Amino acid sequence: MGYYMSKIVAAPFEEAVRRTRAALKEAGFGIITEIDVKEIFKEKIGVEFRNYLILGACNPRLALEALEIEDKVGTMLPCNVVVQEAGGGATEIAAIDPLASMQAIDNPRLSELGERVQGLLKAVVEGL
Repeated sequence: MGYYMSKIVAAPFEEAVRRTRAALKEAGFGIITEIDVKEIFKEKIGVEFRNYLILGACNPRLALEALEIEDKVGTMLPCNVVVQEAGGGATEIAAIDPLASMQAIDNPRLSELGERVQGLLKAVVEGL
């Protein structure tokens, strides 16, 4: 089983970031963390890296439901979505597959919720 879903879009990085944010918002996700990997690598270790942004996406209602089912599932939140340069003017968007990340948790109710989150993230990625 793969641990992510992804799509390469024919769009420059900044446009892909804008479209990804909009698609996540439309699907009910907010961005609660943002990590600019390129900037961090440059600042912390003096290394130049391609544009690579990690968006921590969270659907508050679904997160609440997950935490009510399994209180330690917070260790797997938020759902990370990566936007990175793919070369040639293209950008790749990749999102965690929540079902894959929750394999170790033996809780059918959580798996059902994971399927719902998976469907939302899959629709976001495929719709870009």
